[in-house]
Amino acid sequence: MKKFTIKNIKMALVGLAVAGFTTACDVTELTPANLIPDSEAFSTAARIESAVLGVYESAQRGYYANAVQRGYPFGAANVEQGDMRGEDMYNDQLFYEITYVGSYSPNSANNSGMWISLYRMINRLNIILENLDVAVTNGVLTAEEGNAYKGEMLFLRALAHHELLVHFARPYSDDPSSMGIPYRTFGIDDVTKVPEGEAVGRTTVEEDYTQLLVDLDAAEGFLPEGGAFRANKGAAIALKSRIKLHMGDWAGVLTEYNKLTSKYAITANPATPFRGGNSSDNIFSFVNSAEANPGVNGALPSMYGNPDLGARGLVKISPIIWRADFWNAEDLRRTTMTTRSSTGIFTDKYQDATTYTDPNVILRYAEVVLNAAEANARTGKLDVAVDLVNSVRSRALPSSVAAYTVAGLGNQAGVLTAIWNERRIEFLAEGRRWADIHRLSGEGLMPGVPAKATSRSITNIDFYTTDRTIPLDHSISYDSHLFIWPIPLAEIQTNNTAPIEQNPGY
Repeated sequence: MKKFTIKNIKMALVGLAVAGFTTACDVTELTPANLIPDSEAFSTAARIESAVLGVYESAQRGYYANAVQRGYPFGAANVEQGDMRGEDMYNDQLFYEITYVGSYSPNSANNSGMWISLYRMINRLNIILENLDVAVTNGVLTAEEGNAYKGEMLFLRALAHHELLVHFARPYSDDPSSMGIPYRTFGIDDVTKVPEGEAVGRTTVEEDYTQLLVDLDAAEGFLPEGGAFRANKGAAIALKSRIKLHMGDWAGVLTEYNKLTSKYAITANPATPFRGGNSSDNIFSFVNSAEANPGVNGALPSMYGNPDLGARGLVKISPIIWRADFWNAEDLRRTTMTTRSSTGIFTDKYQDATTYTDPNVILRYAEVVLNAAEANARTGKLDVAVDLVNSVRSRALPSSVAAYTVAGLGNQAGVLTAIWNERRIEFLAEGRRWADIHRLSGEGLMPGVPAKATSRSITNIDFYTTDRTIPLDHSISYDSHLFIWPIPLAEIQTNNTAPIEQNPGY
């Protein structure tokens, strides 16, 4: 029987080993994971299901400053950190200032918490992957059940590693041979395995993206169709669409899109994907519940909601995008999916500021459609690209507002700009802005992080409703070391075998 004491990051890989937490998933209470003998951990189907659900919970409530909650990495934090690295959501208080202004360091909590929580999640799922074939051989699971679990774990492994890549590595679109991140494909459930884990160094970005697709191709083959709250075949395909967009594999983006056109649809009402989690647009989401959620200091409805409606309201929509000329004044995403206070305008995508049950929507069909629009535009199929972007845009506009046309947008550059602007509107407050800044800056199509409204300066609704000057600051050029996050110092210092290389400049 193994029992571990967690004292540092490398040992944390050991401690979060096998079975899942039980608070959010309504699974049977089991012996704590670090007290289950190896011979019993995968001895019943119920325990394996609990272990798998534990991976989902480690994604929904992971590590932050030696505690759970705060929604790291995917309960809410991926949205909040992704938005705060961009210019379209606004930091109203001190809470997110380090991310918003770019003053993070190898010791700052947000980037360190993301790194640690993602690798803890990865370790848990790798341990499960290594034991599924044995469970099938022993008759604990059927082959079909074992393969479905494999698909879930491989999908989540790819999702976690891609999140690491967009925060801690330079984009594929710049130089695929640049430093990536350690791609961990085996689990550490014993102290004797720690040196082997430490020896996994930083491969190249290209090697990491190759492994992402290996995992997702396998996941697609293993996974069944299913609902949005468990990994499913559509989720693996949609994530491949996202990853191939970052790679500039335009034909690949369209291949994945074509697999989903008969299975999903954009909702007529733009708010529908955020009102319960199951709709034709929802492909994959992480559950939050009244019993298990990111808490008042992390949940999306608390952080993003209007304080006049009971939320903390630490993040609001930036006047930069609110006043942008490409966002039509009659757009339903402005008129029915936002709320106002005397100090600004807040998103209404997340509404439960009491028990924080809003799911974190990770993959939507609208994203796959806009990925396909861009891929068509990049390959000269401008009419098809405009039809696709209109399928997202026009459903939020009255019929009196003309749809886009290629002639009206001018040329390929105009069509691409329209697609990128539509992404900013459609995915506002969903954390997707940073990923676009990352890939487009690497390609030379953006200069880096654009100027933002100066932190804690937008104190009046007049910044939104008049031509009052918006104070600007916090831009980060692409060639600055601050463009990507540093590797946590603790990760480097506690790796006694082969410390990984820090990102230059830190």
